[in-house]
Amino acid sequence: MEYRRLFNWVTVLFFVGAIVSGCQNRKGERELRLIAGEAQGSTYAVRYISELSDNLKPAVDSILLSIDMSMSAYRPDSDISKINTGDSTVVVDENFRKVYEMSQVIWRESDGSFDPTIGKLVRAWGFGPDHNRIALDSAKVDSLLQYCGFDKVRLNPDNTIYKEKAEITFDFNAIAQGYTVDVIGDFLRSKGIEDYVVEVGGELAAHGRNTLQDRNWLIAIDDPLQDEMERRFIAKVKLENLGMATSGNYRKTVTDSITGERYVHTVDPISGYTKKSNLLSVTVLAKTAMEADGYATTFMVMGLERTKEFLKTKPELHVLMLYTDANNEMQQYATEGFSALLVE
Repeated sequence: MEYRRLFNWVTVLFFVGAIVSGCQNRKGERELRLIAGEAQGSTYAVRYISELSDNLKPAVDSILLSIDMSMSAYRPDSDISKINTGDSTVVVDENFRKVYEMSQVIWRESDGSFDPTIGKLVRAWGFGPDHNRIALDSAKVDSLLQYCGFDKVRLNPDNTIYKEKAEITFDFNAIAQGYTVDVIGDFLRSKGIEDYVVEVGGELAAHGRNTLQDRNWLIAIDDPLQDEMERRFIAKVKLENLGMATSGNYRKTVTDSITGERYVHTVDPISGYTKKSNLLSVTVLAKTAMEADGYATTFMVMGLERTKEFLKTKPELHVLMLYTDANNEMQQYATEGFSALLVE
């Protein structure tokens, strides 16, 4: 995947001593360790507490590559790219299958507000791999909508993909980065590491605790109205065994070179148009980072009031929404579960 994020939505707050990178760890000493690098068009950081002296970076990089080879629309040799160009013989791997199945769950729950078959529209609006926006009017948007709809695709028992129309284009960018976080977390736990924070491009999962200071992991959420050169936090939350993702419209836009009009990157799969609303950002805490990632995008499409109603049926999701009121002032809405995790 490639996301081209302008900045990370979150900051992991630490109050411990030295952080050392993977190959420099001192053997047998329990401390906070760091693996970091570039991946999926952004950066990643894996922070964990362990006495393990092994260099885990090659394994983490291998995980990132395997997920790219499965679901990166920016790689012509990936499975998703081959499927998008009409290859019906591709047998998808476990990564693809898990993301597909969770996408189907969120698609059903949201009545289509989340839909990974939106790839044709995403590219038409200029948010695809080539960043090339085409001229769009109502007739063109309607013509592209025929290639969208999760009810038009199927995961076959042999793990091949059926598409009702060959032109249907998958785009898992709104959920696969969270899934990547979860897979890296699974790997750490397989190594006996229980206390960690994994972050990829702003989506993260925090497991266990900061045992060096006997406290929860603390995550700071950026103020969406800050300047690019600023670093101002809107909230701090304590996390344990939760995934976290933030989606927002206020940074990532495309500007029409002729009209000068700006288009936000959230595309509504139902209308086919980019979404404009008073919702600045949504932060979701969930059992997995994949779920948090998918629902954060979904709620940006659904908007403030629909999301409030939806959350009445999903108490396991903890959500913070930042929005502008009638006076263009920023306001906050937090669920009870999210408020309980806030740190003053």
